[in-house]
Amino acid sequence: MDFLIFGIIIFIALFIITYRAKKGENVYIYVKNQLGQVYEKIAPYSYKTIKEKVKEMNAEYTTKDYLLQVVIFGGVAGGIAYLYFYSIIWSIVYALVAISFIPYLAQMRYKRIYSEFIFEQIQTYATNTIMEYQTTKSFVKALEGIVESGVLEEPVLGDVKKMLTMAYENGQIDDSLHYMSTKYNYHIVKNLHQLFLQVTKEGAHDISGSLDNMSLDIDTLVEGVYIDRMERQQFHKQFISYGLMLFLLVAVIQLLLGTDSYLKMIELWYIQLVLHAILLFNSYFLLNGEKYYNENVGAE
Repeated sequence: MDFLIFGIIIFIALFIITYRAKKGENVYIYVKNQLGQVYEKIAPYSYKTIKEKVKEMNAEYTTKDYLLQVVIFGGVAGGIAYLYFYSIIWSIVYALVAISFIPYLAQMRYKRIYSEFIFEQIQTYATNTIMEYQTTKSFVKALEGIVESGVLEEPVLGDVKKMLTMAYENGQIDDSLHYMSTKYNYHIVKNLHQLFLQVTKEGAHDISGSLDNMSLDIDTLVEGVYIDRMERQQFHKQFISYGLMLFLLVAVIQLLLGTDSYLKMIELWYIQLVLHAILLFNSYFLLNGEKYYNENVGAE
């Protein structure tokens, strides 16, 4: 009988490992591909810079938010652990481990918010540069118009001001374009700057048509960004839901065997070892899924 029960648990463990491995791969491919195509890589910023900007945006967790997460993470982890082992000690251990990951998860969330903010600022920079150039026919004057309009925020605003300073000091825009393209390695920025660089090197000519096409491309990209964001949010919710459901597969065993038989079964050391492996393995893929959902790829 013990070997039959052990076989059932091993089957469930293998099912979870196979399912989560596949699901984890999906998360990796989905988020990595989407971010690679839509959110282009940007230069690294310190966590302090990210947190300050998130705080400025009123998106930082409050003490109340952290306490609520402590209650939820600790309660869910402790409840699941107790369902597995019927042990207060293990419930406390798993609850404390889950709570210890809250700052890490908050950090990943801040990086995602900051990445989305930077993309929006870059889109604003590119769109307004095109509009200002259509009027002034000068890239430097276009940058001046953007700075004076107040549509940009730090840190992008400071970088545009630095571009202007470099242009004034050097008497040409090459270094300014290189600086911005290097710091914000988006296709939007690189394509826009390449166009202005060609104009500078080849001489002034009418590029209204090219700028209009670029504006349409930016609009299409922005639409894709927001669609991608909604799809990722939906996928993320499903991922978490399925992960939590897999934790509760042990309840199926208890329904099949009865609580008394299950309590006798978990007295065996190798049964407890398998149960710990199930918890840790599923937790790992949940954490990995969160990482790929929130992580700003290329900004490590």
